[in-house]
Amino acid sequence: MPQTVNIKSGDTTMNLYDAEPNGPARGAIIVLQEAFGVNDHIQDICRRFAAEGYRTVAPHLFHRTGDPVLDYEDLQSVVGQIMKLRADGINADVDASLEYLGDAGFNVGQVGIIGFCMGGSISFSSATRHQFGASVSFYGGGISEGRFGIPPLVELAPNLKCPWIGFFGDQDESIRVDHVEALRAAVAKAPVPTEIVRYPDADHGFHCDARDSYHEPSSKDAWQRTLNWFDAHLPQP
Repeated sequence: MPQTVNIKSGDTTMNLYDAEPNGPARGAIIVLQEAFGVNDHIQDICRRFAAEGYRTVAPHLFHRTGDPVLDYEDLQSVVGQIMKLRADGINADVDASLEYLGDAGFNVGQVGIIGFCMGGSISFSSATRHQFGASVSFYGGGISEGRFGIPPLVELAPNLKCPWIGFFGDQDESIRVDHVEALRAAVAKAPVPTEIVRYPDADHGFHCDARDSYHEPSSKDAWQRTLNWFDAHLPQP
């Protein structure tokens, strides 16, 4: 049964959504939220990974500013929350999630990390800090300009410490195709396997079935590729 636990993160405490599989886990995954909080969609993703056999957690990255769950149309509140995020707090939250899974018996190489929207940027930067088993990003921005005090992803790319795959929609006005292609060239210099998949008909948020931008064919393809990526790169117990 999924549960929300409270853990220490830096000098604060943070809620962490925790979904366990039925039976022994084949690995663990950290899921990093979109800009709307750890909402039903993010929790559903955790449960979907748990159904695939992974112990899955989602840190509440907005916990320092009230831990809200925001409506998809409330962009003013979304921007306000994002502007308050800082790299040191984000890194502490990822580290705390990794420590929590370590206490549950998973070493860093048995842990995958995946993020959506702002979480996609963080799953990328986190993969330059820790030697996860694998990393996945869905429409993560900050490619050429950086965000949260984190350097641009094109600058971080050569420092990737684990296999990484990224998914982007060509119709996404917030992430330009030429920036995606610049990232493709940059990650090719990393000493680990990398891949970028573009979907011509997909917009930002195409994987979220609670949003108008949901694009089912792209979502299903990216999800299967994600499962294949973790299956290929996370060591089996």
